[in-house]
Amino acid sequence: MLEAALDGLMGVLTLESLSLMCLGVLIGSVVGFLPGIGGPTTLAIMLPFVVTMRDPVAVIALLVGMDAVGNTASPFTSILISVPGSSGSQATILDGFAMAKQGKAARALSASFMASLVGGLIGPIVLLASLPFLRPIVLAFGSPEFFVLTLWGLAMVGVLSGDAPVKGLLAGILGVLIATVGLDTKSGIERFAFGEPYLWEGISLILVALGLFGIPECIELATRKTSIAERQELGSGFTEGIKDVFRHWWLTVRSSAIGVWVGFLPGLGSSVADWFAYAHAIQTEKNREQFGKGDVRGVIAPEAANNSKEAGSYIPTLAFGIPGGTSTALILTAFVAVGINPGPEMLTTELKLTFAVIWTLAIANILAVAVCMAFAKPIARCCFLPFYTIVPIILVFVIVGGFSANFSNTDLLMLLVFSTLGFMMRRHGWPRAPLLLGVVLGTKMELYLWLSYTRFGTEWLLRPGVMILFTLVVASVLFPIWQDKRRVKTT
Repeated sequence: MLEAALDGLMGVLTLESLSLMCLGVLIGSVVGFLPGIGGPTTLAIMLPFVVTMRDPVAVIALLVGMDAVGNTASPFTSILISVPGSSGSQATILDGFAMAKQGKAARALSASFMASLVGGLIGPIVLLASLPFLRPIVLAFGSPEFFVLTLWGLAMVGVLSGDAPVKGLLAGILGVLIATVGLDTKSGIERFAFGEPYLWEGISLILVALGLFGIPECIELATRKTSIAERQELGSGFTEGIKDVFRHWWLTVRSSAIGVWVGFLPGLGSSVADWFAYAHAIQTEKNREQFGKGDVRGVIAPEAANNSKEAGSYIPTLAFGIPGGTSTALILTAFVAVGINPGPEMLTTELKLTFAVIWTLAIANILAVAVCMAFAKPIARCCFLPFYTIVPIILVFVIVGGFSANFSNTDLLMLLVFSTLGFMMRRHGWPRAPLLLGVVLGTKMELYLWLSYTRFGTEWLLRPGVMILFTLVVASVLFPIWQDKRRVKTT
């Protein structure tokens, strides 16, 4: 393995491979910075060019480098203008934008980038350590276990709702209902589409996220007639953000582990990893009162998870040819096209290529974080621009990102609908995060439940893995309640 590791490193460090990796990091960072475009779209555009390349290590350097850093630069928009740069930075908005309004944007950005770096390095280490134990773990999970995992995610709605658990639960249910709009993939039956072909494919998550968080914040800024930051100071927050990650090192490690686990489970994706990590932070950390109001831990947890998730998604991809998500599915297509065969060969005769993937994941994250750190301070000063300068910029990002969902004028109408909903929820104190999480998990919940019942009837409830996971779900719901009661007694 040592020889294969060295061969993989030398292959990645050749001039051609390193240049292509830098190009991939640059493209991935720009895409992460621009809301609504998404890494899979860029990977799909690159496929026709990549399949003509002959060196498999160069292909790995370009595509894996691009994919590894897709979430690294997205905190720029999530923190500064409350618009998620990618699906993996949705949870970052809750505390990141609150910190920006407090004049702590530099601290939030540096904390997010350092957490991304730690998560981006822990992920490849776990990928390397997991190679001998992959097959039995992957084969132990079926649709019943995946359903309970999504149910676990929905159970976190109450955690994300602060002091309004009932409103949060109702918002989460509404999100699940929104996820059912369109043609049923199993039967082809039209549901809640009202005869409109536009709705047959369902409602894009991009439109929901931009509408709930983007436009309402523009309205709030215009109403206040101030800058994003309520305090006109940048301070020494940049170095403080880096220190925060190491002050909360155990949370960073745990969140990175959650990201790897979610990435390892095919089909869940980074849009779940950040929410899982954020909810875990609220459930397990002490002094949780500031979460959602500008707590740096609410930035560290999701950012560590969404970067480590990328390495986790390569575990089933490399070992069994089972893509961990949309991005790895596209990368798998490119691998096969250039003669790379994921599966047993990647763990035996082609171990060099597996190590090339691991080295690329680590080096690409270091390069991306270095670039983001270099621009963090000057970009953070955007928070001090007057509202009449920053609001039009945010609107351009939101409208372009919304239109890129399906490149249809109807996208803009749907964006207006969810912007109105987001504005009303914000004004009347309804939490918006549970609704977004419900949309993320709704489709997966329905699919896994249907598969479980079709294959096993009601017997799927008696599977050992299901019962263990159900126990964890119940514990996740009851543990915060027990903590709150204990804290009340002590005070």
